[in-house]
Amino acid sequence: MNAAVVGLVAGMALAFAGWFGGFGAFVLVAVLGAVGWAVGWFAENGRPRDFFERSERRRR
Repeated sequence: MNAAVVGLVAGMALAFAGWFGGFGAFVLVAVLGAVGWAVGWFAENGRPRDFFERSERRRR
């Protein structure tokens, strides 16, 4: 799936949560979305160390 489409869907989910559930629901959906992204990244790419090593290489 295209990254723009995923961003669009995530933004719409946050908007609906904020509109119907208030700020608490907005934060909950955002946190659970971040956790889901992290689990998916680790499942696809393997070791968690790779994530942190990659981010350290970008800073240099």
